Amino acid sequence: MAARITPSQSAEDYLERIHELIEEKGYARVVDIASSLKVRQASVTSMVQKLAEAGYLKYEKYRGLIMTDQGREVARRIQSRHETLSRFFSLFGIDAESQRQDIEGIEHHLSADTVAMLADLADFFEQNPTMLRKFQESRRKQTKKS
Repeated sequence: MAARITPSQSAEDYLERIHELIEEKGYARVVDIASSLKVRQASVTSMVQKLAEAGYLKYEKYRGLIMTDQGREVARRIQSRHETLSRFFSLFGIDAESQRQDIEGIEHHLSADTVAMLADLADFFEQNPTMLRKFQESRRKQTKKS
């Protein structure tokens, strides 16, 4: 059994995208991964081999790849973190493209505790729309002062 390691930011991006492709299409090919991540196929092959060695994927050259339970667990955690951040930013009216860029920039640098706190804060604002409006009004006033 491969040693259990924490995947790098790049490895997390690959796992997230592979999981998304498998959910969308039922499979993920090297060419599809390369195209969606805008990297060379050789880079994908190299990373897929590393992910297989780490126990996140099962990969056979020319046969494709399968996510292991461990790989799916990591991919789902990344997906959940991404969804939490998107939900949080949406509360404040941040446009989809800004969200995408911001999430890509910060999602790998937040601890699980911070993501959980942001999820709780999103829950709080969703359950207390009056508080959300007060915050937004306060923010508008601050912006006008600046």
